[in-house]
Amino acid sequence: MDWEKKDLQYIWHPCSQMKDYEELPPIVIDHGKGMYLYDIHGKRYADVISSWWCNLLGHCNERINGAVKAQLQQLEHVIFANFSHPAAITLCEKLSKKVPKGLTRFFFTDNGSSAIEAAMKMSFQYHYQMGDLKKSKFMALTEAYHGETLGALSASGVDLYSQIYKPLLLDCLRVEGPDCYRCKYGKCRDNCNAECFQQVEAEFQKHGEETCAFLVEPLVQAAAGMKIYPPVYLKKLRQICSQYQVHLIADEIAVGYGRTGKMFGCDHAAITPDIMCVSKGLTGGYMPMAIAITTEEIYQAFYHDYNEGKAFMHSHTYCGNPLAAAAAVEVLNILEEERILEKANKNALYFRKIITETFQEHTYIGELRGIGLINAIELVENRETKKPFDSSKRIGYQIYKEALKRGVLLRPLGDVLYFNPPLIIEEQDMDLVVQVCQQAINQVLK
Repeated sequence: MDWEKKDLQYIWHPCSQMKDYEELPPIVIDHGKGMYLYDIHGKRYADVISSWWCNLLGHCNERINGAVKAQLQQLEHVIFANFSHPAAITLCEKLSKKVPKGLTRFFFTDNGSSAIEAAMKMSFQYHYQMGDLKKSKFMALTEAYHGETLGALSASGVDLYSQIYKPLLLDCLRVEGPDCYRCKYGKCRDNCNAECFQQVEAEFQKHGEETCAFLVEPLVQAAAGMKIYPPVYLKKLRQICSQYQVHLIADEIAVGYGRTGKMFGCDHAAITPDIMCVSKGLTGGYMPMAIAITTEEIYQAFYHDYNEGKAFMHSHTYCGNPLAAAAAVEVLNILEEERILEKANKNALYFRKIITETFQEHTYIGELRGIGLINAIELVENRETKKPFDSSKRIGYQIYKEALKRGVLLRPLGDVLYFNPPLIIEEQDMDLVVQVCQQAINQVLK
């Protein structure tokens, strides 16, 4: 069977220009184990981007496999309106002990974008039902990414994904986001008081009274190129949102579950958002599931007699799916029992060390940035001026293709190469992916 040919006959792949597949056909994967994928021809690939940041504990983790198999023999799915099941209840009980203090209510959806949509609707409806009708706007950072559904895309600020759809989108308020590499205030990430936050303050002075929620990716603007900013920015954001009675929606979909070295990005700033969205690592990358987690105060604004019309009439067919919930429960068990974060943080020091030693003096590398096991390399044409490469050259894409030849999946964000591996990555794996990344960069940039 010519699987590549069959794929191209039927499948329209996501986030792809399909014409590129004429040169680089789809890589058909046969199986996976740990942080490695194996294609139908027997070639191995190091999945150092966790298959779009969701594979938390390695492919085909035996404990998660067992949990899903056991659940499959008992219950595959049930309507989640007026029905429930032990896996979802257990998940919420366990997760309630991990989330920031004050988050108590769990609303299930089936993917990250839909969790953001639910959070936005919750916030708007809360203010409406509390009689604050003027609060109808959403605010978010430039280069934010919150998903692909229309509400989530409206809050996003990466033109690559949203520009063509502008006529369809909500009119969201946009604040210039932190850019520590090209800081306008001459500060460095580790020695600043978030002077750039004055951009937020100015926007709140103008629009705070009409804003119902501010959406933010805590500490890492992922799709923007793994832009990392300091916790003090989050602290200030929490304070100003409280001052103006604006909900803070923390999009922890990409950065939660240990990616930043703590369970959640918000933990670095010791803040509690009003709504927190989680997905990706929630089920270890096994099953589609997401949750919008909120406070008792918000929950109670919807708790009335049915005829008052204040219920949250939002649903997804696969809300609280038992198979996904079983996987999510086992992920939490593994994180705790196998001390995954402790080991990952130790390995993160080694990862950062070899990345720094390998790339810090490279002619075409402008900045190395990292938090937890997330590391990013920004390629520039000129280190002194920080001038980027001409985007039409697709330097990052060329490096991606070279890395694939050498057995490493290193999908870039423009000209930003990044490592966001499973938390179970070991030192020998780090040595391999850094070496291959260096070879691919040198091959393309000579």
